[in-house]
Amino acid sequence: MISKILGSLGAFFAHSRNRRLIYLLLICLFALGEFLFSGLARRTFVFYANIGGNMVVEDRMLRRSGLRETDVRRYIDEVLLGPVSPDLMPLFPRDTRLRTLMLRDGIVYADLTEAAAMPLPHGGEVFKSLLTLNEGIRRNFYYVRDVRLFIGGNEVFVEDFSLIFGNSADISKTAP
Repeated sequence: MISKILGSLGAFFAHSRNRRLIYLLLICLFALGEFLFSGLARRTFVFYANIGGNMVVEDRMLRRSGLRETDVRRYIDEVLLGPVSPDLMPLFPRDTRLRTLMLRDGIVYADLTEAAAMPLPHGGEVFKSLLTLNEGIRRNFYYVRDVRLFIGGNEVFVEDFSLIFGNSADISKTAP
């Protein structure tokens, strides 16, 4: 019985088309295992081109920590580092840092240093940079309902952001 099974398996692997299929399946299983156990998450970052100001999206792989607040902190730190491409403008001046960050009940409270209020040398706008950061946090972290940004302890653009993000298409708020 066992010799019969081994003989049929040997005949199966002997055929080159079957062997290629097995190799392909092994490569796919290895890639799936690498993806599931690598601890990396793909995050998108929006920056603007030096010439023309067109929006450009960068993808980066960031290590997951298992803590949601730490993952958001790592994302903001990467935004503050700026773009990888030299053809893109950073959103914030070089010396901008994240002072504090809290994630409570789906709301991110992020306090940036006073340098974030300074205009960029290439003509970037403070509002546009903070709006881009706000949108990036919301886009990359499904569990974030709201983002409150502070500069030097003072909340910025409260009314403007509430007008932009206040009209969400939340189905739970609509009547049947």
